[in-house]
Amino acid sequence: MINLDALNIRIFADGANLDDMVRLYADPRIKGFTTNPTLMRKAGIADYEPFAHEVLARITDRPISFEVFEDEFAAMDAQARVIDSWGANVYVKIPVTNTRAEPSYDLIRSLSKQGIKLNVTAIMTGEQVESVVDALDADTPAVVSVFAGRIADTGIDPMPLMRNYVEVLKGKPHSELLWASPRELLNVFQADEVGCHIITATPDILKKLSLVNKDLGGYSLDTVKMFYNDASAAGYTIGTSSESTVAKSV
Repeated sequence: MINLDALNIRIFADGANLDDMVRLYADPRIKGFTTNPTLMRKAGIADYEPFAHEVLARITDRPISFEVFEDEFAAMDAQARVIDSWGANVYVKIPVTNTRAEPSYDLIRSLSKQGIKLNVTAIMTGEQVESVVDALDADTPAVVSVFAGRIADTGIDPMPLMRNYVEVLKGKPHSELLWASPRELLNVFQADEVGCHIITATPDILKKLSLVNKDLGGYSLDTVKMFYNDASAAGYTIGTSSESTVAKSV
């Protein structure tokens, strides 16, 4: 039996649908929240800052990350300071590079040194991890978000990489490694196994927490019934026989 309460990893919800966020806020298993401009656009958010303030009025005591979206570092710096002012539970998401592949390390170093809590995002290489960790202030909380799911999409097993990155972060005790872009619920347990501090997941993945310890025989039967009921509802037939079981059932 899998004991969810025995997990060391903290589960964050990733999304920008306010109703989903408020619902998940009521779940004590959800320890924080992350957003990004892509998720906000997908959710139909038209005004970034009013949305953020509405979220923060509802979610007051768990960490939540909001991302800068400028491409010049001076403009990122200005946005980061505004976002940081929104609340004590806010982390500022800074992309590891801008769109010209120019590293954000100097900006990260400056903001972190000033005590601004960062979530450095879109990281995928070992060099990026090491450079980000080097730039982070030892006394300022930070999150290092490695997109393990996207790494896996390329055919590379992220687990040994993430295990190594846990070791890299030990030099900065207030910095945490986040497994980003998971593809399935199994990734929660994989991330926990290698020692990640946080995993962030969308509501579609988080709803599968209810399947943990589900009887596989019963799950098999549920799947068979699903196929049968969907075929029946669609009125599918094979051949022209009027004796078709599925045809007679609709």
